[in-house]
Amino acid sequence: MATSQHPREPSSPPPQPEASESPLLAAKGVNVVYEPARGVRIWSVRDVNVTLRPGEFVGLVGESGCGKSTLGFALTRMLRPPARLRSGEIFFDGKDISLLDGEDLRRQRRGGFALVLQSGMNTLNPVRTVAHHFGDILKAHKVEGEHWGQAEIRNRGTELLDKVQLDASLLDRYPHELSGGMRQRVSIALALSLQPRMIIFDEPTTALDVIAQKAVMQTIKDLQREDGFTAILISHDLGVVLEATDRVMVMYAGEIVEDQPSRSLVGGAHHPYTEALLRCYADPRAEEIHLGGIPGTPPDLSLSLAGCPFTPRCPLAEDICRLKDPPLAALGNGLAACHVRARKDSAPVDGGVPATVRQPTAQTSADAEAPPTPSRQVLADADGTEVRDVH
Repeated sequence: MATSQHPREPSSPPPQPEASESPLLAAKGVNVVYEPARGVRIWSVRDVNVTLRPGEFVGLVGESGCGKSTLGFALTRMLRPPARLRSGEIFFDGKDISLLDGEDLRRQRRGGFALVLQSGMNTLNPVRTVAHHFGDILKAHKVEGEHWGQAEIRNRGTELLDKVQLDASLLDRYPHELSGGMRQRVSIALALSLQPRMIIFDEPTTALDVIAQKAVMQTIKDLQREDGFTAILISHDLGVVLEATDRVMVMYAGEIVEDQPSRSLVGGAHHPYTEALLRCYADPRAEEIHLGGIPGTPPDLSLSLAGCPFTPRCPLAEDICRLKDPPLAALGNGLAACHVRARKDSAPVDGGVPATVRQPTAQTSADAEAPPTPSRQVLADADGTEVRDVH
């Protein structure tokens, strides 16, 4: 991987919301497990807390397999088996959506939240035109008194395509007749159709060429500024995230290990993993670019973990790091979970409870039933099944 000593800072991010504003999204203690019919359980998201305020544009970065997309699915209640929301609370606009299902969840989505997936070709139905896609969404979420005939659907579709800089003639096209960038813009337009207050973009530029990537990201940034919705940009491309967002959450092995303003992250990271990611980022404007990487491999998420999950790869690791999971603490302008960096000045935040049962050993029958972090919730899973924590 290419590395730069001087990563570029984000350019002209939108103003950050006032700290006094009530959160639009407040998730606490979120645990997600993959439970296949055969094989081992994978604890993909471990005791994650997320707070988003109205109008924020937040990045979520980390290595492939760290749980970024799974967290996005959990926050929008889009998990499907074998993934299961094992425990936690997800409050959107003051309502715990982790307890909703069926019609209640459908009503909450309208004007609430949406998820844009990473590949338009996989998202769109290949035998339905773009107009049919708009019709399907608008009819499925219509409220009493609304009528969505063909003319109304085409008018609304034309408006939405115009917002993402696409021509109305595409309404009669099929997905395979569109370029990758066009398909992704259509997916964004579909997400906008119900006027959500929060949109999660899951790797929106994956598999696009550089020109299409830039165009799609510019569209997302323009829409977020114009419409003011809250957004999460999930990506492994740290450069894209730094340039687009207000703040960045860094995820490692299913946990949030750092949460800092985007402008503070460059040159001001506090977690060793974040520092390692920044060293893997190449600034094309730099006169000197170095190749680098992060030694070692991420931990096996089918096992319980003892201490900080980054310990085996961390150059700063001490004995306490191997024994005790670090709490998320106030460091600099944000939060970081690092014993070493927090030693002089730390203020643990709610939810940063040290893990008590996180031993890196083979999974026992007891381990198979217990989440890796404390929880006390009875939840309705995405498929409507109740899941009761035994703790």
